[in-house]
Amino acid sequence: MKNRVSIISIIIILVFFHGAIMFAQEKHFDPKGKTPSDFTITKWKDLKNKMPFKDERDFDEQKKGFIAEPDYREIMAEAGHVAWSMGKYDYLLEGKDFYSIHPSLQRQAILNMNYGLYEVIPGIYQVRGFDLANITFIKGKTGWIVFDPLTAKETAKAALDLINEKLGERPVVAVVISHSHADHWAGIRGVVDEKDVVSGKIKVIAPTGFMEHAVAENIYAGNAMNRRMFMQYGVLLPADPYGHVDQAIGKGVAAGTVGLLAPNVTITEHIQEMTIDGVKMIFQDTPDTEAPCEMNTYFPDMKAFWAAENITATIHNIYTLRGAMVRDALNWSKNINEALYLFGQEAEVMFASHSWPRWGNERVQEVMKDQRDTYAHLNNGVLHLVNQGVTINEIHNEYKVPKSLQNSWAARSYHGDIGNNSRGVVNRYLGHWDGNPANLIPLSPYESSALFVEMMGGAKPIITKGRELYNKGEYLHAIEILNKLAYGNPGNQEGKELLADCYEQMGYQQESTSLRNAFLAGAFELRNGIPAGASPKSSGPDLIKAMGTGLWLDFLGIRMVSEKAKDLEFSINLITPDNGEKYLIELSNSTLNNIEGFNDENADLTITINRTDLDLVMMGVKTLDKMIADGTAKTSGDVSIIEKLKSTLIHFDLRFEILPGTVPVGEQQLNRNPFQQDMPAVIGAE
Repeated sequence: MKNRVSIISIIIILVFFHGAIMFAQEKHFDPKGKTPSDFTITKWKDLKNKMPFKDERDFDEQKKGFIAEPDYREIMAEAGHVAWSMGKYDYLLEGKDFYSIHPSLQRQAILNMNYGLYEVIPGIYQVRGFDLANITFIKGKTGWIVFDPLTAKETAKAALDLINEKLGERPVVAVVISHSHADHWAGIRGVVDEKDVVSGKIKVIAPTGFMEHAVAENIYAGNAMNRRMFMQYGVLLPADPYGHVDQAIGKGVAAGTVGLLAPNVTITEHIQEMTIDGVKMIFQDTPDTEAPCEMNTYFPDMKAFWAAENITATIHNIYTLRGAMVRDALNWSKNINEALYLFGQEAEVMFASHSWPRWGNERVQEVMKDQRDTYAHLNNGVLHLVNQGVTINEIHNEYKVPKSLQNSWAARSYHGDIGNNSRGVVNRYLGHWDGNPANLIPLSPYESSALFVEMMGGAKPIITKGRELYNKGEYLHAIEILNKLAYGNPGNQEGKELLADCYEQMGYQQESTSLRNAFLAGAFELRNGIPAGASPKSSGPDLIKAMGTGLWLDFLGIRMVSEKAKDLEFSINLITPDNGEKYLIELSNSTLNNIEGFNDENADLTITINRTDLDLVMMGVKTLDKMIADGTAKTSGDVSIIEKLKSTLIHFDLRFEILPGTVPVGEQQLNRNPFQQDMPAVIGAE
């Protein structure tokens, strides 16, 4: 994610207002784009008639407790660009609906239009609409206890300034971080000063494993995650009825200054009580749910339950398109169930780091039970079919959510997707193979597609059949053959643009923002290619400082080109005296290994450098060569090994090709320090 911040900064979100149906025929943002087909319009009308739109309780809850909104519509970043804008959404507050947007997704996008300061109950307040997440303020005896300080320093500070302006200035006395995804912690420098955290004056509280997962979860495949984010988050799509409409759990991600401060209090017990500034809290540790480490919080004196990101206004990702380890749907359900019986029997309000609160015990229990049952049924229902022979390549067409849950808005899949999540469950238990030997060693798409194109008589009959299927509204069938043509003949732009037309109609029809964005982004790239220009690559100081030395060394091994290392063999002692670490690094068999806590007295090279100085190398501020030259780093042994190691390393190109023939020609890579660590995809695979 989620560099991640630079990329996500160009996410542009479309929103629209719920009201009398007025169908606008705006011009498409892409000259090659198409309006909704008759088949897409018919499907829209059918969904509009079948879904429970008479249930408008969410709209009442979304508005409840509103105090004030700021007198500005944009928040500027310290670097001079716009970090956050709500103004770009204003034209959509005109009572229009669009056939190019699934009616249920339109409803969700409207609900995510909260902007400003809200009272949950006396003593608990939220600023919503300043980022992908909400920032929550609990009123203690002497100051504010902040829950989840957003993605950017600038938006978090603006939220703190707003509540202080409207409710009276109070100092921040503590920060609680619910989990390891960056939209819940990266704005921390906007609400606290680092020296107050280091001294212990301000408590920063997080679940066990927070620092490890906040950085490590997205390092190893970070470049691929960032690239796939182009698809899931619709980074290249403008705010437009034909483009980006919403991000399911919020409008989008702020593009400001990212920070990370280590917690000085860690929740180590499954259920742990703590009183902070006179406010009693009960933390429920819920690992391997929405994030690898996450925790809910109950306020017994206020009968208020904080659901973190475990219960929001959507069913979440079990498998996220950007990439992350497949989550455990059954475990997620069991943690909700535990919360239901620990806290939900008396809670009078449930609020979270996304969406809007639910009030009244009956309503709280209704939403908790619906989400509990949806995740559990996903796990159980999928495995029920799997145990009868349904495979990973069939399950998305076979598994169905029970009708009773389909009629619950809280159980709709705006962020996750039912089909995708069902495949994720199969993958978690059985992996990618469907049991058919033909799929054990499949040909790569370019190889197999060339054969298909040849056997189908070339491009012309494929395009003819594809257009026939498109004109009949059979978009998935058309995609099946046109995708073969795109890979088998990447230079055939006519075929790729027809494929883009099919992707586009599929995108219009999706309820899930992830699927909508992926289809529409695919259409954009097929028509226009990936925009040229150098990809910004910077390394956030806080994130680099938080990255373990071993993790950095592991990633060097991933960046190594095996062929370039085939004739090399050496060992390096790395010693960082300021933190007492030592590592043995060995290159053999084109593989870079490292082990913490060991050195070899016969190593070919020993490098001694303080970790604080190594940070500068990892950030790209200084080179290791210069530090050796000026004595900052000390060496003994064969220093030429450093050049040999550098010669094997590459920096990954963010704009690698996903769809055939979409990469700009002749693009120059930025010249970077070989040992520089790229920013991790820290948006956190929401």
